[in-house]
Amino acid sequence: MISLTVNILILLFVPFLMIGVIKKTKAFWAGRKGVSIFQPIWDFIRLMKKDAVISETTSWVFKFAPIIGFASILFASFFVPLVGGRALFNIPFAFVLFSYILGFGKFFSLISALDTGSSFEGMGASREACFSTIVEPAFFISMASIAALSQNYTFESLRLILKNAGAYGYVIIALLAVTLFIMLLIEGCRVPVDDPTTHLELTMIHEVMILDNSGPDLGLITWGAAIKMFIFEALIANLIIPASLHGLAALVAFLAVIFILALIIGTVESSMARFRMTHVFEFIFVMSITALIILALVTYRIYGG
Repeated sequence: MISLTVNILILLFVPFLMIGVIKKTKAFWAGRKGVSIFQPIWDFIRLMKKDAVISETTSWVFKFAPIIGFASILFASFFVPLVGGRALFNIPFAFVLFSYILGFGKFFSLISALDTGSSFEGMGASREACFSTIVEPAFFISMASIAALSQNYTFESLRLILKNAGAYGYVIIALLAVTLFIMLLIEGCRVPVDDPTTHLELTMIHEVMILDNSGPDLGLITWGAAIKMFIFEALIANLIIPASLHGLAALVAFLAVIFILALIIGTVESSMARFRMTHVFEFIFVMSITALIILALVTYRIYGG
């Protein structure tokens, strides 16, 4: 029961601190002091105290989309293993259900942007949908390959790679970590795919989709986005943390990986600019390439000796 309580608290509150670490890292590389790592929490509370401004041209879709989007992300996170490699719901083929629950929430985010009647928000929704159609197959190929290798069809298969792949396991883990990290940048709308701090509509993707959201609606959207980034970091953490760790050691290792990845994201955003839109697809296809290499290695391991 203690483990369950700890995992729920981590799931709900650590994403705020993760975003704070990213902002603090960017401020450090820019030579600034930056805000406190707790600032995202205060920003969320401030948004929840405000009233939402809703256009009269929108329908019920716009009003309910933030709630549905947040609920879908939170529900999908219940299938992801957290501290100790335990998920709240540990079922076979959870990665399929995980993807489609996230896709359900994203669908409402897309039609919510279209519901405003803004051409800019429609443009952002179109780009977001295009990226998702490329990312999802690569994720399925990677996770299905690992499940076939370990003969475990839950997310626990991430912790069984070395046991079932031998020397190939280190290569597979490295490639899968790269795949998930690229997916984290894409789904989290971070540099070099998108810039969460930009204010130029022609280059915005996710941020332009939520221009009409305000107050509690915007608060739920930002909290949900932070949780989505966190659960992809959690997948990477379970991939690289040894399965032999338990208890306090597993908790410390898990949080260390989460915040180290946040430092890496902040460093990436400080050291490079956002890609031109024509080059974003080339970057996303890197994820497809690594997924196919993982499939080839797993196939050779199973059938080639």
